[in-house]
Amino acid sequence: MAGKKYREAARQIDADKRYSLEEALKLVAANKLAKFDETVELAVRLNVDPRQADQNVRGTVVLPNGTGKVSRVLVLAKGEKEREAREAGADFVGGEDLIKRIQEENWLDFDRVIATPDIMGAVGRIGKILGPRGLMPNPRVGTVTFDVAKAVGEVKAGKVDYRVDKAGVIHARIGKVSFGESKLAENAHALLSAIVRAKPASAKGNYVRSVSVSSTMGPGVKVDPGAARAVAAAA
Repeated sequence: MAGKKYREAARQIDADKRYSLEEALKLVAANKLAKFDETVELAVRLNVDPRQADQNVRGTVVLPNGTGKVSRVLVLAKGEKEREAREAGADFVGGEDLIKRIQEENWLDFDRVIATPDIMGAVGRIGKILGPRGLMPNPRVGTVTFDVAKAVGEVKAGKVDYRVDKAGVIHARIGKVSFGESKLAENAHALLSAIVRAKPASAKGNYVRSVSVSSTMGPGVKVDPGAARAVAAAA
């Protein structure tokens, strides 16, 4: 059963209304429940069938105002690329030594993993550990690359991955409540624009079916999908 504060917050929101993105973000900020700085998340339901390989929408976007979270970055590389990664600000850098540590100690004190293509054969040994946690490097999202400096810089600047789930929904953080409506709206616009650009050619009808925004502990607020589509198209 929902707590008293949650029920009070939910009463401030018209469950049958579809708000503009800015109105929704204002309601989320006004109805935060926790004493800590809650994360704000956007949920976008798409008109796709994720079971079809060509409709498995996935990508990355660098949010203009970051996420409010400083990610700990692990770079797996060899030789000169290790030096580049350290100079770029990676938190952990190594090769076979760190792969072995992950394999034997289940060491996971990092949030993102970047790897160079020439070490991916060895990284495959820890795929069963990294994969289920969403940490496995993937060229589609720019985490398998020889340009490790750029990859580290983007993650530190607020790069987020988005991927449609089995229900056809993308969940992605767009910042913290403390960012304020304006910065959260800028981040939401960037994410929505990236999702719209990733529309599969085989997707028919209204690609964006519904949009909602919520904070970690607060109730969700429904956003007018038509307005969200217009925002994304204009971004």
